[in-house]
Amino acid sequence: MQRIYLLLAFFICTISAFAQNGYQIKVDIEGYNQENLYLGYYYGDKTLIQDTTQVDTDGTFTFSGDNPLAPGMYLVVLAPDNNFFQLLIEEDEQQFQIKTQKDQLTEAIQFSGSPTNKLFYDYLAFLGSVRPKAQAISQEMQEAGEQRKATLQNDLDKINQQVVDYQQNILQQHPESFTALIIRSNQGVETPDFSGTEEEKQMQSWYYTRRHFFDNIDLGDPRLLRTPFLFERINTYIEKLHYQTPDSTIQAIDNVLAQLEPSEESYKYYLIQFLNKYASSKIVGQDAIYVHLALNYYAKGKASWVEEEQLNKIVEDASKLEPLLIGKIAPDVKLQKRDGSKISLYEVDSEYTVLYFWRYDCGHCKESTPFMRDFYNEFKDKGVKILAVCTKQRDEIAGCWEYVAENEIQNWIHTVDPYGLYMLDYNVKTTPQVYVLDKNKKIVMKKIGAEQLGEVMGRIIEMDKNKAAEANSGE
Repeated sequence: MQRIYLLLAFFICTISAFAQNGYQIKVDIEGYNQENLYLGYYYGDKTLIQDTTQVDTDGTFTFSGDNPLAPGMYLVVLAPDNNFFQLLIEEDEQQFQIKTQKDQLTEAIQFSGSPTNKLFYDYLAFLGSVRPKAQAISQEMQEAGEQRKATLQNDLDKINQQVVDYQQNILQQHPESFTALIIRSNQGVETPDFSGTEEEKQMQSWYYTRRHFFDNIDLGDPRLLRTPFLFERINTYIEKLHYQTPDSTIQAIDNVLAQLEPSEESYKYYLIQFLNKYASSKIVGQDAIYVHLALNYYAKGKASWVEEEQLNKIVEDASKLEPLLIGKIAPDVKLQKRDGSKISLYEVDSEYTVLYFWRYDCGHCKESTPFMRDFYNEFKDKGVKILAVCTKQRDEIAGCWEYVAENEIQNWIHTVDPYGLYMLDYNVKTTPQVYVLDKNKKIVMKKIGAEQLGEVMGRIIEMDKNKAAEANSGE
């Protein structure tokens, strides 16, 4: 009997320890008669399903798992209308009970064993109590006279101060709580009063907001990844508070990743997110951001989760793109004309050179031909030459010369690369491809459609004229 007792005690202790290592959330929803209940969570800009459970014999639902839930904000989702209420999950608080009502999910909610969620819902209840008053005052202010409006504004300020006081109390009394994290993360940047013209004040405010945007948000806190607001905050910082140029965007991303690094999962999620976004970007010049991420993070061992084969592909692809970025000196290529004579890109003496890769059996190339012909006729006397490279090789080259004659584009510099030795330098996988080079063969624009080329070339020439005029005036 003693031996059986010891075995039973060991079994009970094992079960208890096992439960503590995982999660167990019991949910009782009065009036909810569906068989299934779902546990979801926020993840970046998505909402995903974590768990599904069926109704127990006593009418309740229990979410449980062997491994603990990652900390964050979760959702209990009801069928069939996807109504939901939110939960806060902490690392050390994963076994608790919830009781509520189907028609008053948040208003009637009660928690047992979860101080985190009690604090959160007390805060939500307070906001819910003052919100109708604030809305009523705001509505009345729209139609009130000036004197009445001043009184109403004073009443609204008092309500706002009540909210601030309530939030400050949580921040002081429960500084490490999830609710405090949410409050801090959603506090705006208070900008000082700047002097100068209205435009100067706006610019100073904009720069100040950018510098202090994350003052209240600890990006290294792993709980933030599973919230509905972090993705939007980071997106705003990168796309709204920085000029949308590669250098400025790279600076913003580097800053974000440095702050995310203490949270391994958050850092991993956003590095992958950024790499994929800029690898597939259709915006001219943003491939520089992809190259930066690949060569400064993946190539330098800062993406340890990537398998070697995939890592090598990413780094190799970025290494091929790096010499072709806007602002780089275009790689020289040695090509062959129809008469067999040789010519290199660097031998083309022109204020601007349009390097054009094409094929005669390419549908998009055929559509581009009339635009390219019109472009050349418009800009040939403005310092522009076209170095056209037909990408066909060996016994297919004859078709290149036939196409040139048929389409009356003989005045361009037409070439081929018979053995494809130099086209590799330009990573030509699809055609047509267009590069606009200045007199020093620096890439000033690329990967634009032939129909856009005239407009873009006009702007480039105009900008260069303005720069030259400014330089001359400075002398």
